[in-house]
Amino acid sequence: MLILLPPSEGKAEPRRGKPLDLAAGPLAGPRADVLDALVRLCRGPEDVAVRTLGLSAGQADDVRRNARLPDLPTAPAERVYTGVLYEALGLTALDGHAHRRALARVATVSSLYGLVRPGERIAPYRLAGGVTLPGLGGVAAHWRAHLDPVVGALAGRGLVVDLRSSTYAAFWRPRPELAGRVVTVRVLHEVGGRRQVVSHFNKATKGRLVRAVLEDGRDPRTPEALARLLAELGWRVEHAPAGRHGAQLDVVVSEL
Repeated sequence: MLILLPPSEGKAEPRRGKPLDLAAGPLAGPRADVLDALVRLCRGPEDVAVRTLGLSAGQADDVRRNARLPDLPTAPAERVYTGVLYEALGLTALDGHAHRRALARVATVSSLYGLVRPGERIAPYRLAGGVTLPGLGGVAAHWRAHLDPVVGALAGRGLVVDLRSSTYAAFWRPRPELAGRVVTVRVLHEVGGRRQVVSHFNKATKGRLVRAVLEDGRDPRTPEALARLLAELGWRVEHAPAGRHGAQLDVVVSEL
């Protein structure tokens, strides 16, 4: 099973650690292309970088940090990504067996790194998924050209559980031969008979859901098996109409 998560906007800044090394792995080249474009932008006129990255004037420190990315200390991604989803998931607080499953099964889709495993060392950055970088183009389109073989290799013959937000869903779409083993999980907040996607409920529930699956230890091989597992773990799960990118499950919550 491969569990795909969105990144968090908030990131911890390691105080010490070796600098970023993008020289290894199948995504080394595409990562270097994004890094070079981002650093070049952020070492230029600050107002241009702020505007291009969709930031406010008060977030100029993020531009300055991006400009120093090649020299920043790194830490495992599980210690860098923060925010509601990652706090609810609590990767570093999992027991030994669950943590080993997380290292093997979880991956974060990233604007800078493409796909990141929890134990992989990264530097904090500021780059949203909808940004277009000068000299590179749209970040989503860039990764769409590179992620498919990597996701396919990591998934193997197992299930891909897709918990990405809509922005990061554009980074990778499953080919028809893999779509039958992909299940997208959506979280709906129900109040007074009305259902809607609410960011805080969505992120917190996804974090708790992944934590529960990792602690349980079972490895569902089909969308139906995943639905049964989530129901056994206490979640209210409903099948949504399947799309061309795979099956869909709705997890309905009324409170955190």
